[in-house]
Amino acid sequence: MAQDVVVGVADCRVSNQPESSLITYALGSCIAVAIHDPISQVGGILHFMLPESSLDTSKAEKNPYMFADTGIPLLFHQAYAHGAEKNRLVVCIAGGAQVINDAAVFNIGKRNCLAVRKVLWRAGVMIRSEAVGGTESRTVKLEVGTGKFMLRTAGRPENTSERRSDGVLCVNR
Repeated sequence: MAQDVVVGVADCRVSNQPESSLITYALGSCIAVAIHDPISQVGGILHFMLPESSLDTSKAEKNPYMFADTGIPLLFHQAYAHGAEKNRLVVCIAGGAQVINDAAVFNIGKRNCLAVRKVLWRAGVMIRSEAVGGTESRTVKLEVGTGKFMLRTAGRPENTSERRSDGVLCVNR
């Protein structure tokens, strides 16, 4: 029986249950990092809010999943603890939109995009697919058993493997 596990804001979930799916909703400037190991059938999603824990060290101590630089390493380590291997991981990211402040004063979405790329690059991890930027919120779902990464943009049907009109490629791997 399929089970959806909701990943909240500033949260992380990892599963090795092939029948489960991980889902996170309403990614505006936040970013979801979804990882999947097709051999061990381990999947995980991190939903982080801000780029760097140095912005608020006390919040980072209480909830390291709030930040890219502390949350992403924890996501990977939890996946390794469930049997995933770094060299097999498929990584997809989504979010990083400019949805609140039209004047782009804080550029949180762009800063989050840069932060996730920096952390993954330093770790030697490549991003397989992405749906980042723009002005629309997104919801993502990862099927743990298949690795199928699904994206839904507000007001549009679910997309799994086609190129959208804005050029974003969402893959079914």
